[in-house]
Amino acid sequence: MSDAPLERGSLFWGLPAPGPEESFESLLAAPGFRVERIVSHGHASPEGFWYDQGWAEWVVVLSGEALLEVEGEAEPLPLAPGDWVLLPARRRHRVAWTTPDGPTVWLAIHATPR
Repeated sequence: MSDAPLERGSLFWGLPAPGPEESFESLLAAPGFRVERIVSHGHASPEGFWYDQGWAEWVVVLSGEALLEVEGEAEPLPLAPGDWVLLPARRRHRVAWTTPDGPTVWLAIHATPR
């Protein structure tokens, strides 16, 4: 049995106040993966900006709503609480819209290839 202390928290505690940028908080990291909480307050990716990551990203919306544009998809993907998407490495994507009247809380798991 391990005597290592437990770490606990809530994904909804200490949400950042609205500001000019989205909030990204790393919750857990180890070789090959990272878990982060993202909080958006009406944020969207800058016009013409696309994420183009060298790793896969699984993301779920926990509260709020969002529209995610994914290269190759005809329409933006609407995301509501509980909706998730797995974005393969190099699949360009951008946040088109998030709820302006409250926080959109995301949980993202980033996984690098072995």
